[in-house]
Amino acid sequence: MRLLSVSVAMFLMVLCVSAAWAQAPDAATAPAATDAAPVTPEAAALETAKTQVTEIAEKVNQDDRAQKVSAGILDHIYQLAERLSFPMYHWVAFALMVSGVISFALQLTLGKLFVLAKLSISPSEILADAQGLVISLVGLVLTTQAAAENSTFTQSPASVLSATAVGAVVGYLFYRWGKAQELAAADGRKVAAKAPAAPAK
Repeated sequence: MRLLSVSVAMFLMVLCVSAAWAQAPDAATAPAATDAAPVTPEAAALETAKTQVTEIAEKVNQDDRAQKVSAGILDHIYQLAERLSFPMYHWVAFALMVSGVISFALQLTLGKLFVLAKLSISPSEILADAQGLVISLVGLVLTTQAAAENSTFTQSPASVLSATAVGAVVGYLFYRWGKAQELAAADGRKVAAKAPAAPAK
């Protein structure tokens, strides 16, 4: 499941880079450098890849089917967002994002130190926790922005402080649970490494 999450995250990152490159000014319109450095093979390959990605993004943007699918996805999200634009929803969303930031940040730092103390480390766990931290940070920013534009949540210090406190407590509990899971996995890996190999048939 975590490998699937990492794969989805990488796919989304590629889409974001494609969109950013598609919005970047073309080399023809950019001001020419007076003292141009010699073009290396790596830079030439990167420029070619950037051009190809930009062309693909432009084709997708102009495709009627892609526009309809995009509009269909966003339409459902817009409708749901309109129904959930009230202070209590933003309180819960803010608390959830805070809990994610706390739990994944602690898991990436303290949790990994506990696992490392057992002379065991899992790169997939690090990637999954890093992904969770980035998603939670982005979600916290977007939740705060949406709450400021669509409700009175951000205008109430009591609401903000209580949501932060609840999110911190929940995040700490999830960190403890995640740490226990990783320590158990580390012990399992040690036992598996010490187990004698099965005789070949």
